Amino acid sequence: MRRPLAAAFLAAALVVPALAQRQQEPFEPDGYRTDNYRAPVPATLEGARVLTTAEAEAIWRAKSGAFVDVLPRAPKPKNLPAGTVWRDTPRKNIPGSIWLPDTGYGALPPVMDDYLQRGLTQASHGDKAALLVIYCLADCWMSWNAAKRALAFGYTNVAWYPDGTDGWEGAKLPTEDAQPEPRPEQ
Repeated sequence: MRRPLAAAFLAAALVVPALAQRQQEPFEPDGYRTDNYRAPVPATLEGARVLTTAEAEAIWRAKSGAFVDVLPRAPKPKNLPAGTVWRDTPRKNIPGSIWLPDTGYGALPPVMDDYLQRGLTQASHGDKAALLVIYCLADCWMSWNAAKRALAFGYTNVAWYPDGTDGWEGAKLPTEDAQPEPRPEQ
């Protein structure tokens, strides 16, 4: 009786870590991620180069790529009482970046899709072969979605920096106060 029980425990001990590892390795979805944006991201993005912090820093120091921050920006609540002072949450990003907030959602309304396209054109100076480094925060699908979308727009030199400003600041690299690119009203 002890051998079958021991064998069952051994089998469970081997299966549970394999299942846990499988859950820790998110795979690329066919389309865009449309919910639970702050969750572990895949290690890959088909068609894009995935950057470590050291690689992103080398590109930044060489000024060989345009950095695009897609961190969302909390909207001003519509039901604030008259006279309430609203202060946006400050954002610090990689120096020289263009900030295109709210462009990493899985589904973008046409006006935001156009805002992203215009922002990428600005960042790349109209050159679809220019290196674009797209980032947000660590474990944020917004940058993955935006980089995938840049590829769909025909950009051929897209790099995704999945650690984003969390990895950048963790490496004690400089940041600067950011202001978003003016955006259309939705």
